[in-house]
Amino acid sequence: MRRTTVIALLLVAMLLVPAQAGDVSAQQEQAEDPKQPNANNTTMYLYHDGFADAWSHFSTNDTDSSAEGEYREEKDNGVIDVNLRFRMKPDLDKRLLMTENGEFRGNFKLDVGGDWTNGDNNGPCNNDCENLNITVFRGGAEVWTKQFTGLQQGEQNVPFAFAVSEDHMEWDGRDDNPIIEVTMKLKGDLQTGFFTQSGNPAWFAIKLGEESRFEMPIDEESWNEEFQAGEDGMIDDEDTPGFTMVVASAAIGMAFFVNQRRETEQDE
Repeated sequence: MRRTTVIALLLVAMLLVPAQAGDVSAQQEQAEDPKQPNANNTTMYLYHDGFADAWSHFSTNDTDSSAEGEYREEKDNGVIDVNLRFRMKPDLDKRLLMTENGEFRGNFKLDVGGDWTNGDNNGPCNNDCENLNITVFRGGAEVWTKQFTGLQQGEQNVPFAFAVSEDHMEWDGRDDNPIIEVTMKLKGDLQTGFFTQSGNPAWFAIKLGEESRFEMPIDEESWNEEFQAGEDGMIDDEDTPGFTMVVASAAIGMAFFVNQRRETEQDE
């Protein structure tokens, strides 16, 4: 009888001892990853290593990005086929809810030269060029795309905006990782002889970091624990304050119930 009670109380004591090693408060106060969105930062920036890897995230700097602050391609004669996919890296680790009737906004800074317009008879393009296209994806789903026909030679800002649609209100972490695709085909026709030169070279450059950004209209509801927990509203046990105490109380109650029942049986 007493032995049962003692065992139950020992189990309760074990439940009340924190399972985590180290300073629990310090673990709970870990700084948020600046590359992830938060209540004070909902703007994404574009990065490239200058060779083959393009990516994006929510921090205003990245030491792995090109030291020149831009991605650039040049060709004196021939077609430059630009096909850049800026996938968020690291992957999105939160659920996001967009503001109803909100608006996505972007501004990319480009430097372009050569010819990129088919059929205008003012350059070397026949049917092998293509205007600038910007496309936004939510995971594998296309959210928005646009062709830009008003670009000029040289450096310029390319602003754009589009409304939040009902189909793309929720972005579910890694499965809905943001991707921005930038495509364009430009052609150069520079011909150089011994004493002559004709035509023009082609080039394409996109500025990186704060000069090429994409703002997401993330609703404040996104930062609530209930929303982050998922549609069922369930939060992990170890993240729920008081859960261990509830289990311990239940164990105490069960111990006294068993003990009282045995005493009653013995009295009979």
